[in-house]
Parts: sequence; structure tokens; C-alpha cells
Amino acid sequence: METAEIARRFLSFFEKNGHTVVPSASLIAEDPTLLLVPAGMVPFKPYFLGQRTPDYSTATSVQKCIRTKDIEEVGKTSRHATFFQMLGNFSFGDYFKETAIPLAWELVTTPVEDGGFGIDPEKLWVTVYLDDDEAAEIWRDKVGVRPERIQRMGMEENYWSMGVPGPCGPCSEIFYDRGPEYGVEGGPEADENRYIEIWNLVFMQYERGEGGDKGGFPILGDLPKKNIDTGLGLERLAAVLQGVDNIYETDIIGRVLHRAAELTGTSYGDDHDHDVMLRVVADHVRSAVMLVGDGVKPGNEKAGYVLRRILRRSIRNLRLLSGESDTLFLHELTTVSIDAMKDIYPDLLDKADVIHGVIDNEEKNFADTLRAGTALFGRAAERTRQAGGTQFSGSDAFQLHDTYGFPIDLTLEMAAEQGLTVDETSFRELMQRQKDTAKADAKAKKLGNADVSLYARLLEGAGRTEFLGYTDSASESQVKGLVVGGVAAPAARAGEKVEIVLDRTPFYGESGGQLADTGTLTVDGRGVVDVEDVQKPLPGLFVHRGTVREGEIVLDDTVHASIDTGRRRAIERSHSATHLIHSALRNALGPTAGQAGSENRPGQLRFDFTADSALGTERLGEVEEEVNHVLAGDIPVQTEEKSLEEALKMGALAMFGEKYGDRVRVVEMSDYSVELCGGTHVGSTSRLGIVKLLGESSIGSGVRRVEAAVGVDAFKRLSKESALVGQLSEQLKTPREELPERIDTMVSRLRAAEKEIERMRAAQVLQSAGKLADGARRHGSALVVAESAPEGASADDLRTLVLDVRGRLGEDEPVVVAMTAVPKDRPVVVIAVNKAAQRAGIKAGELVGIAARALGGGGGGKPDIAQGGGKDVGKVDEALRAVEARVASV
Repeated sequence: METAEIARRFLSFFEKNGHTVVPSASLIAEDPTLLLVPAGMVPFKPYFLGQRTPDYSTATSVQKCIRTKDIEEVGKTSRHATFFQMLGNFSFGDYFKETAIPLAWELVTTPVEDGGFGIDPEKLWVTVYLDDDEAAEIWRDKVGVRPERIQRMGMEENYWSMGVPGPCGPCSEIFYDRGPEYGVEGGPEADENRYIEIWNLVFMQYERGEGGDKGGFPILGDLPKKNIDTGLGLERLAAVLQGVDNIYETDIIGRVLHRAAELTGTSYGDDHDHDVMLRVVADHVRSAVMLVGDGVKPGNEKAGYVLRRILRRSIRNLRLLSGESDTLFLHELTTVSIDAMKDIYPDLLDKADVIHGVIDNEEKNFADTLRAGTALFGRAAERTRQAGGTQFSGSDAFQLHDTYGFPIDLTLEMAAEQGLTVDETSFRELMQRQKDTAKADAKAKKLGNADVSLYARLLEGAGRTEFLGYTDSASESQVKGLVVGGVAAPAARAGEKVEIVLDRTPFYGESGGQLADTGTLTVDGRGVVDVEDVQKPLPGLFVHRGTVREGEIVLDDTVHASIDTGRRRAIERSHSATHLIHSALRNALGPTAGQAGSENRPGQLRFDFTADSALGTERLGEVEEEVNHVLAGDIPVQTEEKSLEEALKMGALAMFGEKYGDRVRVVEMSDYSVELCGGTHVGSTSRLGIVKLLGESSIGSGVRRVEAAVGVDAFKRLSKESALVGQLSEQLKTPREELPERIDTMVSRLRAAEKEIERMRAAQVLQSAGKLADGARRHGSALVVAESAPEGASADDLRTLVLDVRGRLGEDEPVVVAMTAVPKDRPVVVIAVNKAAQRAGIKAGELVGIAARALGGGGGGKPDIAQGGGKDVGKVDEALRAVEARVASV
């Protein structure tokens, strides 16, 4: 049975049993305590915690999930995967064990021809929590599982909680027996390699207090409503139903794996190490496709770092498998992965161009990163050898991993090639320290649930805020909630910061790249609040944040809510201009120029989009010209609410990685721009006046940013530029149209003059070499020159001068030349020794370390020449005297 069919049957079965089918949420978690969604129940967490009320009492879903905790184990076991899909059915106070258990058994064991999965009951075992007699009785008496096939396990295996105070309860799991060739008999308690878990049923029936994740916490009592949360691993069940040894050989992941083998000239099954690498590639490519599909871009932190890490592990393994360093593999493997997943996630086809663009660009960029990391490795290896060591430090290996994304196996291989080992113990300790810090941060963040709960209570009590801002700039509204100092309050008085929830509001809450409105809330004769920001911490809840300017505001007050209309109109112009710029960029670059973020503020905007390279001045000018040509056409800006399906069918653009409900708002500017957007806009394009693009830059791998001024701000910008050009024209006595050529000539002459001055200065510095050599003094067995270079010497001049002086002193006896300079107000020291000095045990690298430490810095280099620097200009003489003292002691 194909993976897509398994997912279809699961959803169909539970839909027929009264469940609402809920589409998968994005991999990017809404929960502030999580980076990415790691489990199928995460999108339903607010319902289980009582923070929100669902529109249904039972649900079923196929949820996309990412787990990175055991990423190093991917490919080595049959179970670990970065991206996986969790089939689940959920009950929010509806049914409980007596229904959940029989439903699971029915679906698993019903014959394939009757819509089930057709697993032989004799292949199945179940586990229950130690004292969960109720679940054991249902399995035995209602379902008919033989008592010897029901095993009781402890809290570690069969008890669930979120790790914080809240819902908890026992679990019951269904296991599949893979047969005697996989291990010993005796059920899951005997061998979890032979007996693999396929479905976990969680019975949320208790409330727990403070304590550990697994045990050590008190049970405070029963929950008001008992809930069901189940999770069935789609890939794991696919392996069982398809009769393959592990998840990597199933129909979807296996397609990527076998294509990777073909591209690298290897064969899956011939070599264990190669097999592990191929599994890593197959898993990581699929994971990357899904992450990029949900709007994640490669970066150095958070979800972006997860994506970058798995892509670089894939590239590294592909290079090792193929023995090639210049071949690009990921485009083809991305194509295979999208094709394999399209039956479950058809939207991947629409996003294919963007996904390819992001992944292709990261593969190309990794070559540059590899070169930079290799240079760092080379310097660290050289330091190790100079110090007489044979072990590459764990801190250097960690820096390569943390800064350049070097897998440890890459560092191990490069070290071995240079006859070095790696201090893996120290590396692992640093990695563990980083993990421990991350865990501590995550644990601290869990306390944020209290804040969300406060807003949830406000939403529950006040209901959804009615937004009037599409048509009204003022309203009479009722105060439904007040928060002062992070807690609910009955009133707020003059000078206090306050958060206010109204029943209806004309204020736009910041979202979709559009900044929030500002304005005032006035209570007749009693108080005024200056609204400085409006946020939506939960869908449907507008929280007005501001300061009580005078008087007081009290719960249930009627207030006059009024926005700053001038500011709103300026923001609307920016937002509408953003839509036009988006369309113009797509016309210039193609559909891969997808939106990657934006900010619309009064009179100015920034727009982020996906692109492999810079636009260039000429193309940027063409985009600006097209936008202004379109807006001058006075195109009406029309808005209409439609179903998401209808909107997409009519060609409306959806922001990449954004979450949309069943009903969406479509903003149309003729057929030039049609987008899904909840923001506010001008009535027609001519209201924009003019749009001036201020520039374009890179903000990350494969992501560019344009900034623009709109309306009056654009006019002011152009006016200033015109005045500046006029001043230049007057000062240079040159017509405006000839200024570029005149300035180019002046710059060329200036650069030529600077080069001549630099040449003369360098020559003057080098003229001092003879005098410096004549002034050499003996310290111990060596002739030593320890002086400051002439004023104005650069670091390059200093190095050339030191080598010249050393050459003048010959090779007959040990020679040490140590000199300092202070370019750009920072002291630099260069030390060179001849071969005779090296034979006498005098090393430049050691001496420069002594001098640099005196200067408050560091340095390094080769035995014959080394360079360092520091921060303390006043310690230059002390540094030179320290070098003399060290030479004298040899």
C-alpha cells in the first residue's frame, strides 16, 4: 500500500466516524516555546490547555513534523527521521478510551478490501500503563486481544505530559511483530527492535503539577474534560505495510535514496557506510523540501540553521559518495522528492520553482563556505603543528561546526589527511554545553504559556474583536479587558502602561507586514489613552497597547476609538505600492521572485524576495519605471472575500509560508496584481503619487531586499537628490547631464594620486632598512633589531621592512628582527628570524605570541616569520623589550 493511500484511508476512516478533517499546520510552530512542529498534537495544544475553544469536538489530521534532537542518528537506525508525518485522531471532551481503543484496532485490522490496513491481529501486541486497568480491560474484553499480548509498562514508556504543569495521562501503544529474524520473542518489553510501535493512544485525564518530564510530579486531580490524542507514524506504518526493512526503503523516501545512488555511482545495499550516507541524503533532502515549502530560508539561527545544517550534511555525503567536489546534485534530488510527495501535498508543485531556487542557491554557496572553513582549518592545523602537537583542538572543531556548518566527520577526515587527530571529547563537551543551554532556554520559555493563557481568557470572555478599519476610522467601543503589569486589572490610571481589549475597533493590528495603527481611546470627561501599538497575540483578539495620558479607563467603559488617519493613509500607500513592486519583480525575474517578507510603514516600505543574485542598477530602474507607469493608470483597488480555494483558482498570490483560513480577502489591482491580503489599501493606484526605489541588497542566502519611498516621502527624497545634484553641478561648473563623466575623471585622478603618495611613503619607510640593520644589538647569541617602524607604516610596509632588515643581516649568525607599527590606531608587530636563529631554537611564532600578549592581543605564523596585534598602543616598547628578554634567555 502506497504512503499516500495510507494517509487517505486514515483520514477517510475517521471522517466517516464523525471527525473533522483538519489540514496539516505549517512546520513553523505558532507555539512560542517551539521552533518547529515536532508532534502531531502541537497544532491542537491550545485546545488541550484550554487556551482556545475548537470549532469541533473531534478531529483527524496528517501533520507534518520535524525533529532535530537525534539528527546524528538519522540513517543509522530504522526509526529516526528528521521529517515525518503523524496521523492522528483527537477528541476534545467527546469520547475517551472506550471509543478510541476499538477505533484504532478496527482500522489497523480491517481487511484492505474493506478500507482498513489489513494487519493480521496475530502480529500485534499492545502495552498499557502499569495501573491502567480500564485500558487493559477494554483491550481484553471489548477488542478481544489475548491477555498475554497485553503488557504493562512504566511511566517512562507509557505516560504522557507536556513537561510542564497541565494535562497528562497514561498511554496505550500498538506494536507490530516483525518476526524472529529481528529479535527474541516476548513482546515489546523483551525487544523493541523486533516489536515496533506503530500507534500511540494518549488518554489525557489528569492534571499534573510542577516536576520532571517523566515522573517526579504530583497528580493534582482529574481534568474537567477527558481528551484523546493519538499518533500513528505514517512512514513507520508504510514500512510495515510495504514489507521493507526500514522507513528509508518505503515508496516515497526510497525514490530519493535510489536516485541519489544513481547520481553518485553507488549501489544501495553493497556497503554499510555508503548505505547510511544515502539514507541521510534521502531523509535530509525530503526534509529540506518540506521546510522550504513552508517558508523557511537557510540561515545561521533558528529554523534557518536547521535547514542549512541538513542541506550541508546532504551535500557533504553526496560529495563523499561520488568523490566529486564540483558536481551539483540537489536540483535533481529536489525534483524527485517533490514528485514523490505531491500526492499528499499538491501545493509543492506550485512552490517548486521557489523551492528549487532556495536549495540550488544554498548548494552553490556552500562551495564558498567550504573554502572559508578550509582556510580556518588550515590556520588551526598550522598552529597545532607549530606547538608540536598532533591533536586538532576540540574548540577549533566546534568553531568549524558552529560557524561554518562543518560536520565533525569532515573535520576528522581533513585532520587525518594532515596527520592529525581531533580532540573529539572536548568537541562533544562543547556540543553538549550548547545543547544544555538550548534546553534551559526552552524550559524557561515554557513559562510563556501563562501569558498566552491570559490572552486566551480575555478572548474567551470578550469574544473575537470586530475589525471596522476597512471602512471606519473611528468607532464607539466597549472595554472588554484591561491588562496592567502583565495581569488582568479593573482599571488603569494616568501614567500607567495598559493593554486594552475592545469589542470592536477601527485600529489595524500589526500583521501581514503592515504596521499597527496609532491613535487615541477617549472616555468622555474622564480619561484619554494614547494607543501606541496594536497586536494580535491570538487569532481574532486585538490588544491595544498604550499609556493613559490623563484620567483613567475602567473595565466596561464606552470609549471613542479614533486612529491617526494621516498615518494610516501613508501606510496604505506603502502597502499598495508593495503589491505593485511584487508584481513588477515577478515580471522582471519570473515566478521564482516570491515574497519572503515585508514591512509597510508611513511613506516607506521594504520588500524581501527570493532571488539568486542582485537585480543590478538597470533592472532596478526598469522595475521602478514599470511600477510608476502602472500607478499612473489610476487602476481601482478592489477587495473581495472568497474561499481560499476560489482565490487560488483565480490566480491570487499567497505569501510564501503564510497561514490562511478557509475564507480569505483578495486584493485586486486589475489583472496586474491579485494577492491574498488582510491589510488596508488605497482606493486607486493614482493615490500613491510616486514610488521611488531607494536600493537593493542581500539579507541572506537567496533572499534580496528592496526599499522604497512612497508619495510625499518619495517627493521629498527626489527633491533632496535634485538639490544635491544642483550643488554638485554648481561647484564643479559642469552641466547636470555631464556630472557622471566629470566625477569619474576626478575619482580616477584621486586614486592615481593616492597610489603615488602610497608608493613614495613606502619607499621612504624602506629607506630606513639600512640604518635599522646597522643598529642591531646582541642579546644572548643573536643579533636583534627591536624597533618601531617610521610613522605612517602600514601592516604590509612593516612586513616588507622586517624582511629587508633580516636579509641585510645575513645568515652567518642568529638574527631576530622585531618591529611594530600603529596603522589605524591599533598596534601591529611583525617578527622574522633567519635559519641560524631557528637552529638555535628561536621561533618567530613563539616570539610574536609574547609581544602580542603584551599588547593585549594575539598572533601567530610560521617559524621564520609571524605577525600579531593588540589594543594597547602604550605597551609597544614593553612588547619589544619582552622579545629581547626572551631571545637573551635562549
